[in-house]
Amino acid sequence: MRQLTVHRHIDAEPDIVWSLLVDLDAWPRWGPSVQHASLDDEAPLGLGSTGHVRTAVGLSLPFAITSFEPGRAWAWSVAGVPATTHAVRPEVDGCRLSMGAPLWAPAYLPVLAAALVRIDRLATARR
Repeated sequence: MRQLTVHRHIDAEPDIVWSLLVDLDAWPRWGPSVQHASLDDEAPLGLGSTGHVRTAVGLSLPFAITSFEPGRAWAWSVAGVPATTHAVRPEVDGCRLSMGAPLWAPAYLPVLAAALVRIDRLATARR
């Protein structure tokens, strides 16, 4: 699936950035559109995981993880609609974090760009 993407170099180890991407308790700290997120079971986030995300306007929606490459990338659908992708790639002096939105959602790119900045701040504070 083609996506519109935003990228950011982060001066932190890829595993630090990845830990923020898969920690549902951290999602509201970096996701401008996320107020709360929870999984339907106690297993860690992975392929096929399901749960609910409460949006910034208080709407609770079901989600499912549709692709998952441990330590590298994951994508999801929200309310049955393909949503964003998240990818971490090692670089010599840190990593490159990318997030993508479906082609029909270009208005969401500024939200993803804000998330990248927030993750950068959280990850570099953990160094």
